[in-house]
Amino acid sequence: MKILIASDIHGDINSAKFIISAFEKEKCDKILLLGDLLYHGPRNSLPQGYDPTEVISLLNNNKENILAVRGNCDTEVDQMVLDFPIMAEYCYLSIDGLSILATHGHKINKTDSSLFRKGEILLHGHTHIPACEIFGDSNCYLNPGSTTLPKGGFPKSYMIYEDRSFTVKDFNGNVIFTKRL
Repeated sequence: MKILIASDIHGDINSAKFIISAFEKEKCDKILLLGDLLYHGPRNSLPQGYDPTEVISLLNNNKENILAVRGNCDTEVDQMVLDFPIMAEYCYLSIDGLSILATHGHKINKTDSSLFRKGEILLHGHTHIPACEIFGDSNCYLNPGSTTLPKGGFPKSYMIYEDRSFTVKDFNGNVIFTKRL
């Protein structure tokens, strides 16, 4: 199973198009979106390619390939226009012997280490900063960064999961980090 993981599109059609193109180019099986799909949020500037109507159309045209969780900027109204579920706060994935909790990160994050079993992986966006950190009882926190509004001096980025490896790449294909578990 090969999965493209992205977070924080925030209604930017250019980033959404890039993610779909990368999904095809990387020959992934699924796209896992970690929230904040359509709205830019009250703390963020309007993204240059802000066009949530076009993002809706693009994502709906790829709905059979998408898994998603709810971000802090996602609402019931967004669910009304998207043809795939986005309202779950988290999902558990069991892939290649790994146990992964995928969420946006605004409610469940590494500060909640008591929620995780030993060795479990926490995967979330929200911070807009790529991350790979050990926490709790041999748990691993991974963040793909942001496709639209990166922070901390990082470029726009996404993550590829394949064969127990998580690789974060910028939009030019440069590897930011790889973590094999």
